[in-house]
Amino acid sequence: MQNSLLNTHVTTIDGEVTTLEKYAGKVLLIVNVASRCGLTPQHEQLENIQKAWADQGFVVLGFPCNQFMGQEPGSEEEIKTYCASTWGVTFPMFSKIDVNGDARHPLYQKLIAAAPTAVAPEKSGFYERMVSKGRTPLYPDDILWNFEKFLVGRDGQVVQRFSPDMTPEDPIVMESIKIALAK
Repeated sequence: MQNSLLNTHVTTIDGEVTTLEKYAGKVLLIVNVASRCGLTPQHEQLENIQKAWADQGFVVLGFPCNQFMGQEPGSEEEIKTYCASTWGVTFPMFSKIDVNGDARHPLYQKLIAAAPTAVAPEKSGFYERMVSKGRTPLYPDDILWNFEKFLVGRDGQVVQRFSPDMTPEDPIVMESIKIALAK
């Protein structure tokens, strides 16, 4: 059965136009990433969970985005080099995309349609901090900030969406991944 999420055209960080079909049957964590953000250290946690569960069919996919205060200004080559040398990133990275607005990438259109709200840590206050800094989302389902995460099951369907401040190693994220891997 074909899945529209996996059929979505994407461009790798090396410039190759492809789809996500090669990840069919895998559990994916799709993340909009940035190199100059307070949450940037999440790259290391993403790499850690990628390595821990790769043999079970788990893959992290990183999509750089420069829409949040210009925190991903570099070229694809600069992003790739920075992530590899600073955080040891080996998980697949893709070219820079927009995750909100009129130019929202089709992948993110599909992800957001499938999971319009994100799970956030209890009493995190992250949304309120963003609003206090003038970062109110234009639409309720918009990506709030860098490092929002979408967990996709082996069937290519979105399982859950996690807020930017819910780290990859948060127990809720880890348990959700374990459940998805067991299916």
